[in-house]
Amino acid sequence: MESSLFNLTNKVAIITGSARGIGRAIAQGLASVGTKVVVADIKVAESEKTAQMIQAAGGEAIAIPTDVRNRQDCLRLIEQTVAHYHKLDIMVCNAGIDIIKSATDLEELEWDNIINVNLKGYFHCAQLAALQMIKQGTSGSIIMNSSIGGVVGINGSAAYTAAKGGVNLLVRSLALEWADHQIRVNAFAPGYIDNIMEGTETFRRSPHEDQQHLSAVIPMQRRGKPEELVGPVIFLASEAASYVTGAVLMVDGGYSAM
Repeated sequence: MESSLFNLTNKVAIITGSARGIGRAIAQGLASVGTKVVVADIKVAESEKTAQMIQAAGGEAIAIPTDVRNRQDCLRLIEQTVAHYHKLDIMVCNAGIDIIKSATDLEELEWDNIINVNLKGYFHCAQLAALQMIKQGTSGSIIMNSSIGGVVGINGSAAYTAAKGGVNLLVRSLALEWADHQIRVNAFAPGYIDNIMEGTETFRRSPHEDQQHLSAVIPMQRRGKPEELVGPVIFLASEAASYVTGAVLMVDGGYSAM
């Protein structure tokens, strides 16, 4: 297989939730293969830091403060991206939060916040990105960060799993609608990743307990690294996946195979 299949030189990509963690790794990974990157996150200072890290490594990046819960913010993100780079080729919907709490204790505002970030925000960004790609008359790739929580239940994460299940079906529906425009819509679904999502900071097991749990539920017996999600995203964004749409790629160390 020719390496040019994975060549993303001069492509323009937005990555939401890319100020840190998984999003930062994806932004850096895409930049390393020639993509012009837009770091979109509600965390302004950390977004600027991610863009500066990419620039220091020889890549091209800008940061645009964005709250994906706000449709006008998402519209401004697309408009400023096109004003700066003149096009949009790749949208990675990655922003995510969770609140670890039993369903009986979960408050309405907490439910709304999780759904608004993890599902409604994804639709905002995907829809507006597709409209721009259609306006350009070009093909495009929209990639969403799903989760093993989109296919199995997770204790204490009712809203999060509902959102991720919604993402999986949103991917399939949008893939059908936009196939005529040569816009591919796919998702990658991480398992246990060495990343602390916003809202889950105080719910990590001790290292010993964590390893015992991982050994019991993951065939590869370890957490994945954020950098291990870069390859799947590059694949889904590139011509190597030119006939792939409506797919949810599990990246979970074998968790979902059990």
